[in-house]
Amino acid sequence: MKRTSFLTLLIITLTSISIFAGPSFKPFVETEQGTIGILSHTYQNGKVKGENDTFDFVKQGGQDTIYPFSRYAVGATIADNHRVWFTYQPLNLVTNVSFQSDVTIGDRTFASPYLSAPGTSNGESMELTYSFPFFRATYTYDLLSKFDNAYLGVGLALQIRNASIRFVPLDGSPSYVAQNVGLVPALALYSEYRFPFGLTLSADIAGSYADSSFFNGATYPFSGSILDASLRMGYELPNGFELFGTVRYFGGTSDGTSGKLADTWTESTERYSSNNIATMTASAGLSWSGN
Repeated sequence: MKRTSFLTLLIITLTSISIFAGPSFKPFVETEQGTIGILSHTYQNGKVKGENDTFDFVKQGGQDTIYPFSRYAVGATIADNHRVWFTYQPLNLVTNVSFQSDVTIGDRTFASPYLSAPGTSNGESMELTYSFPFFRATYTYDLLSKFDNAYLGVGLALQIRNASIRFVPLDGSPSYVAQNVGLVPALALYSEYRFPFGLTLSADIAGSYADSSFFNGATYPFSGSILDASLRMGYELPNGFELFGTVRYFGGTSDGTSGKLADTWTESTERYSSNNIATMTASAGLSWSGN
């Protein structure tokens, strides 16, 4: 599935930017693999704010561990000053836990039965899934074009989020499912400096905050934010290749009350929801850039 998504992204990107092809068209492709740790992650869903439990995915949901991480990008530098690229980042966290107390999410209450037999524990066996892959298109314009080894680009990004949250009891009782797709605009900054001996330092930031439906695409007031910030160190290899290491903070918040009930069964049937997550990643990668 990851390979299919990346190949689709590659085809779409090369098709989209080929119209700019010319003497100063420099394509690039990169991949990185590593680990991701969840710093904090809470979720709440109900008719009104505060009605149901605020569920802590780290303390209650088993996300207190390290997960595999991957990220892919393809794009081009055009006419030296313009940089456009597409990013795909999968994220699918699945845990199996036993709740030590009753948990209410949406219109479902997952009970923690009292077990008094010696050697037993309280808790309902659950499979929890938090899936939040995204596609992002980014454009930046270089403000330091007169410097050959430096790039400072500012611009815009448009992210397609594809969120899915599932609480599934392993005994077959009713599950909780909330899924939706949405567009998230953001400001973007990309900077890099290349030393003569092959070392490259770079920083990449995409972020936004909005507290109105006009900016976040919802049909009701809804506040939300994202921040994706990374630092990278790379070393140039022959034939346009580069090895690099990256540390990244990625997080987002959302809070709002819908003005309507769900249109499909995969959307939450309750009006209020809150979802806040903060993560850190460490990864190594390989990139290739054309001349």
